[in-house]
Amino acid sequence: MSFVVDQIRRIDSQLDRLQLSGLPSSVESYSASALAEGSHDTAESSRIENLQSLIKSLSTTSSARYPLSSPSRIEDILQQASLFTSDASYEHDLEWLLVSKATVQVYGAILNTILESTIPLSDDLYYWDDILGSYRYTALYSIQTSPSRIWEWGKDVYTDVRKRGHGRGLKGFREDGGEGIRQGWRQFYGLVREVVREKNLVDVRRRIVGPVALIRGEVKAKQAGLRRVRTMNANALGVLLGEGLGNESMHGEGLASPANKYATHDEHPHRWKGSIARSIALMEAVLVKVSDPELSVDKFDAAIAEMTDEDPYYELYSTDGEQTVSSPKPMEAAGRLRKLLQTLLPEYQTTSSALVREHGKPSRLIRYWLPVAVALISSTTVLRIIVNRKAEILTWIRELGTTIIDFWSNWVVEPTKRVIGTIRHDESSEVSIMSKRSLEGDRASLERMVVDFAVDNPEGARPLNESEIASIRAAVKEGDLTPVLKAYERDLAHPFTGTVRGNLIRALLIQIQKTKVDVEVAMGGIDALLKSQELVFGFVGLTPGVLVTVAVWRWLSSTLGSRRGSARGRKHGQMVRELRNIDRILSNSRPTEFGELYYKDQGLLLCEVHVLRQTAEQVLPAQLYREFLEEVQDLVDIRTGVQRQLKVVERMRWAYAKWF
Repeated sequence: MSFVVDQIRRIDSQLDRLQLSGLPSSVESYSASALAEGSHDTAESSRIENLQSLIKSLSTTSSARYPLSSPSRIEDILQQASLFTSDASYEHDLEWLLVSKATVQVYGAILNTILESTIPLSDDLYYWDDILGSYRYTALYSIQTSPSRIWEWGKDVYTDVRKRGHGRGLKGFREDGGEGIRQGWRQFYGLVREVVREKNLVDVRRRIVGPVALIRGEVKAKQAGLRRVRTMNANALGVLLGEGLGNESMHGEGLASPANKYATHDEHPHRWKGSIARSIALMEAVLVKVSDPELSVDKFDAAIAEMTDEDPYYELYSTDGEQTVSSPKPMEAAGRLRKLLQTLLPEYQTTSSALVREHGKPSRLIRYWLPVAVALISSTTVLRIIVNRKAEILTWIRELGTTIIDFWSNWVVEPTKRVIGTIRHDESSEVSIMSKRSLEGDRASLERMVVDFAVDNPEGARPLNESEIASIRAAVKEGDLTPVLKAYERDLAHPFTGTVRGNLIRALLIQIQKTKVDVEVAMGGIDALLKSQELVFGFVGLTPGVLVTVAVWRWLSSTLGSRRGSARGRKHGQMVRELRNIDRILSNSRPTEFGELYYKDQGLLLCEVHVLRQTAEQVLPAQLYREFLEEVQDLVDIRTGVQRQLKVVERMRWAYAKWF
């Protein structure tokens, strides 16, 4: 929703209040007269219903999504109304109300058209600033526009040749040659050489200046032309807002019929008709003068005042509400509205487009003809390379796809499955470096080996009883191998004898088994530690695949244009730039004696505020945006004065610093 829509809805609500407060008395009088006559004209009733339906279709509340009607739709509604002078007061008021609704829509269409024609000019001015700010860009612009300059130079040469050849072109010289085609060509090229030589003599000064300086002069001329168009459009916007229906709805009683709130409906009952008539005359004058290429910016306001002073519609009612001239008919007002829509508004659009084409930045064809030409020239070479290496390219694409799929499966999907299995205590996913029953079996074997050794080699003459054997088993579980170590120490004193006749080898093998059990106990501790950190190891295994995937995704997103973050940053930067432009307009303006902006500065301010508002709608949250609109309304209210508007800008700067 834009500032224009707000203006139109505000004015339309004034008309709706007028319809509710002023017209019912007419309805009652009309119905009473019909009942007194004892009959009701069906045709008149049908016409009244038709007018009411058309009025409703022109209301801004009829379509919340598209509150502004198109010019063609407004024309169709005015055509369907078949307005004519009527003696019935209620029917006459309905016709005027229909014309008023149509005028509001036309007013919105003109404001919107001028606004949309003015806002893009800032981008063109920034483009020319970039061209002037760098000699490299100036040289590039010279190369880009060289074909068009050569074409214009050739047209000038050919035009001069035709003038000197008495209107004969190339075909004329070929047919009129005295000695045939050769003589005709000789005459033609002789004139061409003469014209080129004269042009070279005329352009001596320009060649002395230099090509870069000539290009910069051309760019400055285009920039000045764009600034003039932008200023004229801004002045037109300011006049329409300051003198048109927007001013009527914002000041005093607006479009209300009574001159003051204590007046009856019989006092100045048609003041709103004067407001509508003045707005029609003003819109016509603005469209005529803003499309005049000969009119200077400084004389725009005076030209508008001169044209409206001569228009009877503009002085229909005096400032105190008294009628000064005969009231226009609804049919006449509708005719002038159709003229605005059919002639003046299209003429403005055509003139504005022509000026933008003349002074705006070059078209895409001119700016990009060089890379396009290079691409077309090299396309055959590229196609030849592709055809000759088709098999290699297909193999490379296939292998690339296989690599991507394997990477995704082995380094992302499988580690993710293992992490999920660890979280769910899946036994198949547990980290383990030894079998579960290995330690128990080796420890039981060691216990049996030590007990058997002790039974076979008791210290005394008597065999071991059950309590002693149980004690040895308990000692072995604690890691005590005393019976084996005593025999080992005894046999180690005489190794050869102990090996042949003793138990040295047996004791040594039992100690090896003990060492194996100790190693397994240590490995069991490490295994328990790994199991306690199994989830950490799972995420460590998943991290490389995830990091590579995220990095590739971000690279692809930035490369393929999905730059949501950078786009948001550009919007923030645009908001800062628009706020800076608004502050600059208010600071550099010369207020009137009442402390208000002139129409030109008001129009420029409206353009910047419109862009700021549209950008803020995409950046700010909904609740914050509604508060932001209150600041915007205070900012565009010229009645508060420049100083208060500057305070609003300062408040917006610190209140929305996070979003700027």
